[in-house]
Amino acid sequence: MDTPAKETSVTAIVSLVSGILGWTVVPFIGAVVAVITGHIARSEIRNNPATKEGDGLALAGVILGWTNIAVWILAMLLFGGVLLTILGIAATKAD
Repeated sequence: MDTPAKETSVTAIVSLVSGILGWTVVPFIGAVVAVITGHIARSEIRNNPATKEGDGLALAGVILGWTNIAVWILAMLLFGGVLLTILGIAATKAD
């Protein structure tokens, strides 16, 4: 009995590659692409389990993407806090 070979989802591969690129070459943009394509790939794989595989690749891309986005948000909050602190110190010294 021949069972058809499962095909790895191209969208899952794109998600993983984008997640890696988001941490190296194209920060934030790669992360956003990884999250979007990862969720699309996981949905595609869930809807076609007999013909598609690569859920682990898609999940890795989603995780890499979301952690990258979280780091960016934390960095912006930290930068904003430091900037407000510096401006607050400068304002009190000017008085």
